[in-house]
Amino acid sequence: AKKSLRQRVVDELKHYYHGFHLLWIDTKVAAPMVWRLLHGQVLTRRERRRLLRTCADLFRLVPFLVFVIVPFMEFLLPVFLKLFPDMLPSTFETESKKEEKLKKKLNARLELAKFLRETIAEMAKRNKPDTG
Repeated sequence: AKKSLRQRVVDELKHYYHGFHLLWIDTKVAAPMVWRLLHGQVLTRRERRRLLRTCADLFRLVPFLVFVIVPFMEFLLPVFLKLFPDMLPSTFETESKKEEKLKKKLNARLELAKFLRETIAEMAKRNKPDTG
């Protein structure tokens, strides 16, 4: 089940190719949004979020390109990703990382809902009138 070195290198190259391709598509989609924004039109919430994500990805691309351009520096990429987990643009994330983020987000929301439910129950007990 273990892949050969050649297959792992090919898979990584495909991953980077697809990441750059998705970033290029996001940039092409965001350009008209910027044009509309500069001409005084209002963006929808969805468009605004997409534009912010694309801009953040473009700013994250600068330190990422250093790792790609400088020879043998890509071996340090896992170390830097461990230190700075949000360094990679969103288009370069693997499915497992996306699922992991979603699980963390869901757990945080469940904990918040549990806390709010307990708080409301406590407030209901406190504000309950005495019926003798």
